[in-house]
Amino acid sequence: MEPTEPTGTAPKTGEREDLLAMVADQRTNFLYTVAGLTDEQARTRSTVSELTLGGLVKHLAEVQRSWLSVIDGSAAPEVGWADLDPDGNRMTDGETLAGHLDAFRAGAEAFDRAVREEPDLDRAITLPRYPWSPPEPLVWTVRHVLLHAFREIAHHSGHADIVREALDGASTTERMAKAAMGGE
Repeated sequence: MEPTEPTGTAPKTGEREDLLAMVADQRTNFLYTVAGLTDEQARTRSTVSELTLGGLVKHLAEVQRSWLSVIDGSAAPEVGWADLDPDGNRMTDGETLAGHLDAFRAGAEAFDRAVREEPDLDRAITLPRYPWSPPEPLVWTVRHVLLHAFREIAHHSGHADIVREALDGASTTERMAKAAMGGE
């Protein structure tokens, strides 16, 4: 379950494919960061933060599923504190990294398919109301949701890079360079 290789220069495919390529690239970078871990390593806190690599994989799998439900209209209109998984950002003893990676990849595939099949990236979507939402309803376009997913993956990739480096000294940048040269 190694990351997929970036393809280099992309053909001109239009905004939608360009945006999806950027999201895919962030996912690839994230997968380099978590490649080669054991379940024990994936559960290990290596910084003062509660973040673990397995928890980040689990969280980003859920992020992709939840934003997919916003795009396809199946999201609940309101989500309260009690609806949120208290272990949503941690990999528990009964969970495996392989299982979370499978969920991450399945979420990515479904999310990308929904974006590709969306007839209008400018379609307005009312977001679910969360405990941290502003009082007025938030309305985003499908494009905004896609850009938000990109931001979320990139944001947590940075966290993962720090957690991995503190765990065993592995460098995502070195792994990416090695892969680009055909070494990984």
